[in-house]
Amino acid sequence: MIVAGERWIWPFDVARKKGAYGLRGIARPKVLVGLCLALGLSVGLAACGGAGGSEGGEAVTGNIRIEGSSTVYPITQAAAELFREENPDARIEVGGAGTSDGFEAFCQGDTQISDASRPIEVEEMDVCEENGVGFIEIPVAYDGISVVVNKKGNDWATEITSEELKKIWEPSAEDQVTEWSQVNSDWPDKPLDLYGPGTESGTYEFFNAEIVGNEEEVSRQSDVEMSEDDNVLVQGVSGDANALGYFGYSYYENNLDTLKALAVDGVKPTEDSIRTGEYVLSRPLFIYVSTKALKNNKAVKPFVDFYLSPQNLDRLVNAAKYVTMPASLEDEARAQYEDRTAGTVYTESGEPKGGDLETALKQSQ
Repeated sequence: MIVAGERWIWPFDVARKKGAYGLRGIARPKVLVGLCLALGLSVGLAACGGAGGSEGGEAVTGNIRIEGSSTVYPITQAAAELFREENPDARIEVGGAGTSDGFEAFCQGDTQISDASRPIEVEEMDVCEENGVGFIEIPVAYDGISVVVNKKGNDWATEITSEELKKIWEPSAEDQVTEWSQVNSDWPDKPLDLYGPGTESGTYEFFNAEIVGNEEEVSRQSDVEMSEDDNVLVQGVSGDANALGYFGYSYYENNLDTLKALAVDGVKPTEDSIRTGEYVLSRPLFIYVSTKALKNNKAVKPFVDFYLSPQNLDRLVNAAKYVTMPASLEDEARAQYEDRTAGTVYTESGEPKGGDLETALKQSQ
């Protein structure tokens, strides 16, 4: 399929069909503050890499609406705050309602950018196509979903296996696996209190696909504290000595005083283990940019240029406490944007074509 002036890549080698996979969850994090200081940037344009204004050097005006992943939210919110330092008349609204909700709004044409912690799905692309919404898929960082316990209250668990996690989170465990000792006989007969993201969340979807692996791609829910706000999950685990929860790496890194991350299958989430993929719950994070908005909304291109610039992207990711991508992958991601290569590089099963994301991006251009 060709969309005027763009290269559109349909992702699948087989006929497209709806409902290939789709799960749900919601989260709205707190607004980040003081990120210019966190990044070590002054308000001056030079400190922000000279990418803050329009091509003519004038301050940018206009409105941008961004919705989607609560995981990606801290990175995009950091970009929005810094961009507004240089462009105070630019209004950028950033929400964290969840990846699925973000795609729903984006494919209806209600937002210009969608944050996502998983690739876009077939059924979502169909809605985008029906509404004439083309998109560029741009990886911006790596995340490692962190499985956490209460740091001060839990002195028995330091690691957990994928099989033990499945035993906890599969639907049949509801009201059945309720104590730590039922998961591992070395653990105490204490209540197992669970905290997890809502069902519109890409984190919920990814975790279920990797850990639970059932056909319905759903996990136990009725006896789990599920929240639309990842900060509520953090607070829940931080205040509950018997808790176990999971969420994005940033939310763990920002709460090291109260949370302890468990090694999964013998590997702890660290920058190196996440970047190399050795940590089993590693994944890329994305922004999806509307091709129509790039042409018709005068604020979108300067903002995305700023977000992805070599001077800014790593600093934004570091400030949000996620994991930067290798330079070669960043270059391919920027090329995807600069060449306006539309569509997704993922297969129906959610795997990058060619076996890895960098290869998939190179093949698409």
